[in-house]
Amino acid sequence: MALHYLRASKLAALLPLSLLASPAVSQSTERIIDRNAIGWFTYNGDHKIAPQWAVHTEVQLRRTRLGLGRQQLLSRLGFVYSLAEKVTLSGGYTQLTTYPYGDYPTASLGEATPENRAYEDVTLASTYGRLQLTHRFRLEQRWLGQLDESNPKQVASWEYQNRARYQVAGEIPLQGPTIDDGELYFTFFDELFIGFGQNVGRNVFNQNRISGGLGYQIRDNWKLELNYLNQWTQHAEPAPNTQQSVFENNNGFRLNVVYNLDFTSAPPSN
Repeated sequence: MALHYLRASKLAALLPLSLLASPAVSQSTERIIDRNAIGWFTYNGDHKIAPQWAVHTEVQLRRTRLGLGRQQLLSRLGFVYSLAEKVTLSGGYTQLTTYPYGDYPTASLGEATPENRAYEDVTLASTYGRLQLTHRFRLEQRWLGQLDESNPKQVASWEYQNRARYQVAGEIPLQGPTIDDGELYFTFFDELFIGFGQNVGRNVFNQNRISGGLGYQIRDNWKLELNYLNQWTQHAEPAPNTQQSVFENNNGFRLNVVYNLDFTSAPPSN
């Protein structure tokens, strides 16, 4: 019995090593890594229009070559509903344009490709000492433009896909117990994207983003954040010549502006 337990313990100790070794082997034989240096310039704001309602606005200018080349342009418009003190629901519309970039561009016909999305999400907030943490669960219904090979500037059809996203994000004050005006804070997030349903193919793992850096609160409704950003993305289609899976590993920075307005507050009296 003791000998059997010793053998089982050795196997259990070797299992993590085998799991760590297997991706390295598969990467060299079955995967292509397309590495890009990125710079993302983003803005987002929730503008209060009623006690429990806000309008969400967002723009992301995503660039490659650390800002010198085009990657993607995203705009998002939605509504946010405060269900409880630490629970919010939201939904809306996203438009995304992807430009040809990298060694294995997804915009393979040399023209920008459009995408339209609807989204719904729930966000849960919590506090652990000085750490402010949020969990966001998002569902997306995506319509990806398929370009006409004879005229790549035209969309021949739209391919429908579903995607689920989970993001955990946090903020930690660096100059006191809370984040106040004129103070720095540490900010971070990690987000996993999973495709499901028809038309997903090999792209079940869609992407993962991890980011961390510094923020500065100008006022309680206005913040600036500069983060390091690492993005892994799996392409839906394999490399045309080798049929190997293509993964992007993009590294760079993210400059984010947060600006919120409250249209329910009374204007100052003269």
